[in-house]
Amino acid sequence: MSAETWESVPLAPPDSIFNLIAAYAADTTPHKVNLSVGAYRDNDGKPWVLPVVKKATQLLLNNPDLDHEYLSIIGLPAFTSAAAKLILGPDAPAITEGRVVSVQTISGTGANHLGALFLSRFYQFNGNKQVYLSKPTWVNHYAVFKNVGITTVDYPYFDPRTLGVDFDGLKSALVDAPTRSIILLHACAHNPTGVDPSRELWEEIANIMLSKGHFAFFDSAYQGFASGDLNNDAWAVRHFANKGVPLLICQSFAKNAGLYGERVGALHVIAPTSEAAKRIRSQLSVLQRSEISNPPAHGARLMSLILNDPKLFEEWDRDIKTMAFRIISMREQLYKLLTEEFKTPGNWEHITKQIGMFSFTGLNQQQSLALVEKAHIYLTNNGRISMAGLNTHNIRYVAECLDKVVRGELS
Repeated sequence: MSAETWESVPLAPPDSIFNLIAAYAADTTPHKVNLSVGAYRDNDGKPWVLPVVKKATQLLLNNPDLDHEYLSIIGLPAFTSAAAKLILGPDAPAITEGRVVSVQTISGTGANHLGALFLSRFYQFNGNKQVYLSKPTWVNHYAVFKNVGITTVDYPYFDPRTLGVDFDGLKSALVDAPTRSIILLHACAHNPTGVDPSRELWEEIANIMLSKGHFAFFDSAYQGFASGDLNNDAWAVRHFANKGVPLLICQSFAKNAGLYGERVGALHVIAPTSEAAKRIRSQLSVLQRSEISNPPAHGARLMSLILNDPKLFEEWDRDIKTMAFRIISMREQLYKLLTEEFKTPGNWEHITKQIGMFSFTGLNQQQSLALVEKAHIYLTNNGRISMAGLNTHNIRYVAECLDKVVRGELS
């Protein structure tokens, strides 16, 4: 038998988002616009290091006691406990009763993976191992669950006619799903649509979840980034937790702290009792140890400083508002250009009704490809754009091209 040559390994297709980013980087056109990447940009189209992060970094650099020893397997306690309070509220019963298990993860993706792996090993599935994902959802959700042996099932979420939530379809799917089903929910600023349920709809969803014994798998990647209000963006998670819906939360600090490359996140599992929490913590520790041994320290130390120091936290809150309000302003300006100046055919109210980093424009695949190929405006082929890529220098050009592609006049 000859040595392994890996001839049987198939060539995987490139990641669609990172492929767009690479194409944008290679494009030499001066007026090119990148609306594909899920990362905040300032009004000059540059990455923005939050001032509070710069301040926290200096504090770490000037700390003579700082070392580079391993963190514990489940992370930096000062970070994970503060992160739990941020998403659940400092006085949440689950926290005060010792029922929250928090583990530091490799950002939100790592939290999704560890949460999915834990459920795959220990959740008492009612039938096949499966999870319900909104249609559409963050594309990486499919791979995360597939890789731990959990099948994905789509549930209706986005209504292309209204460009809003298909609540009738969503409600029917939750009611018809087998009892004790796992339902993945976006805590706020749904990716990729930017469409969230109202509080009244969230209440109805929670009631259905309780009546069916479903388990809520919350993905929280945009707390504060959606509305500019950390508490407002945590409302759905807190409501579910206080109602007693069984759940876990995947939390990321990539967007709301601009710590994309530091990979700072946490997984929070709410247990029914403190005794169950001990057992859950022990198994999450075993799973984490076998994969990464210990999470990285730098980003967690930064967020620990920011979350636990009142002055730094207040400054962070202002920085979040700076990002969120700039994106809201871009939504308003784009809507005004399309409706008042260019009088673009169609209803564009969804541009301002949707929230967060992304917007589902309603453009079809052909129109989206035309914008990429003819206008050098890079967006995904489902019509999703990153509002953070818009600024006062390019928004008129983008609006003009949107108008032309809708009219079939882009050349």
